[in-house]
Order: sequence, then C-alpha cells, then structure tokens
Amino acid sequence: MTDPVTDPVTDPVIDPVIDPATPQRLRRVRAPLRPPWSEQGLLEVFQHRYILSLLVRREIAARYQGSVLGLLWSYVNPLSQFFIYYFVMGILFGRAQRTEAFAIHVFAGLIVVHFFTETMNAGTRSIVRNKSLVQKMAVPREMFPVASMLVSLFHVVPQLVILLVATTISGWRPDPEGLVLGVIGLLISMTLGTALALMFSAANVFLRDVQNAVNVLSNFVRFGVPMMYPYVLVAKRFHGHTTLYLLNPITEAVLDFQRAFWVGATNHPARTAAIDMPDNLFWLSIRALLISLVVLAVAQSTFTRLERRIPERLL
Repeated sequence: MTDPVTDPVTDPVIDPVIDPATPQRLRRVRAPLRPPWSEQGLLEVFQHRYILSLLVRREIAARYQGSVLGLLWSYVNPLSQFFIYYFVMGILFGRAQRTEAFAIHVFAGLIVVHFFTETMNAGTRSIVRNKSLVQKMAVPREMFPVASMLVSLFHVVPQLVILLVATTISGWRPDPEGLVLGVIGLLISMTLGTALALMFSAANVFLRDVQNAVNVLSNFVRFGVPMMYPYVLVAKRFHGHTTLYLLNPITEAVLDFQRAFWVGATNHPARTAAIDMPDNLFWLSIRALLISLVVLAVAQSTFTRLERRIPERLL
C-alpha cells in the first residue's frame, strides 16, 4: 500500500521518531510554517474579537491618559472644529445667510469627513506604531488598521449626540429614507476608510513618507466634498455635469448624512431635498458603497502580498 500524497505546506505530517535515550516513542510534526490566518485576512480579524477589543480599549485609554477632561475631549474637539468652520465660512464669507441651517449642514458633513480622515490617518500609522505587538503577537496584522477604524467609530458617537441635539432644537423632522441614507453614508466611510488604512499601513512600513502624504490627502478630502458649501453650487458651476464629482464615494457619504439630518432641519425639507440634493441619491449611494467594497478587496489583496515582508522591515 502506498502512502497518501500530502501537501507539506497545508497538511501536517506526523513521523514517528525513536529517542535512543528513552524507550518511549516520540513524534516529529511537519506543520505549515505560515499561520492559519494568513490567507483569511479581515474575516479572521473578527474571530479574534477579544484581542481586537483589547486593542481598541488600549488605544482609547492611551489617547486620554493623564487627561483631566478625559472622554469629554471627544465632545470638545468636534465642537471646536465646528465653530471654526462656521465662523470662517459662515460669518466671514457669509455662507450662513445663503444656506439654510448652515451650521447643521457643516456639522453633518464634518462628522463623515472626520471619521474617514481619522480612520485613514490613524490606520496608516497603526502597524508602525504597534511594531512590537506586530512582531510578537500571532494575530492577523489587519487587526491594527481595523482597530484604528473602530476607535474612530467610537468618537463618532459623541459627535452624533451633538448633531441630534442641534437638529432637535432646529425642528428636525426625520424620515425613513433619510435615516437609511445616513446608515449607508456611515458604511461608505467605514468601508473606504478601512480599505485605504489597510493599503497605506502596509505601504508605510516600507516607505515612511506615506503617512505624510496621507496627511496632505486629508486636506483635499475636506474641500473636495460638499461640506462647507452646498452641492447645488457645484451643480450650478458645472451646469449639472457632476459625474466625476460624484464618483468620489465620500461625496455620497456626506450627502447621505446631510440628507438624513440637515434636510429635515430646514423649513421645507421636500423642496430642499429636490433642489440641494442630486437626483437618484439612493442609487448613487449604493454605487459608492459597491465602489468602496471593490477598493477594500483590492486593498486586502495588496496587504496580503506585502504582509510577509512586514516583520523584517520593522526591525
């Protein structure tokens, strides 16, 4: 009888070995050298939920360590950004007089943009910043960018609380379609932010200039979406030819959040949605989510090809 054919890479093989010093029979195991999670990527990350939660709590605790206000800073920071943008764009440039409920318009977009840029920036630095854990812990290395995304998502909660208070005071009238679009907008930011964090975190190991380039990219994101100006201005300026502008998934994410909160806070929500929002926003948002998922698949493939060389470049 012939021995079964085995793959030394994927199938462990046990050979009997007799130790001359002892009469007992020992076993030598030829097991795969690569960890079992190396081909599973993001799917395996959430199978290590306990370790992932530890990384998230560690990151949050480190951010506010030694702080008097602690988690209150997660409310202070977005409020300060809101007032700066509102004063510069709304008061100095008079945008508040031309855009109804301009403060809510800005803040709804700011939540999405800040979540996306924070995920991308923190995720880019995550592997280099945690290099000691990357070298010692046998966990999927995708876990570190994902943990950065979850920390950023944690800070979305106080921002949403502030937004809900402001919209309620303004007479916000929520509607099911707007709330669904708000969830889609958050999913777009989460998916695309995680994708770019994966890709840039691996690239940053090999070329540390990547994190500086990502910081510059973040500046363009803030002004490349209808946050400090309404979408209707873009449509008028380009005479309705906004196809390229709407190919940016974060543009749809911002518009979705504004549709969910800002439109319902205006005096005439139906008219605002018809005039200040693009046609077929729902299907544009679905397209943006699909684009983000494709980018995530490409990022995972790129990360998988590079991750084997990450430990040696971190030395």
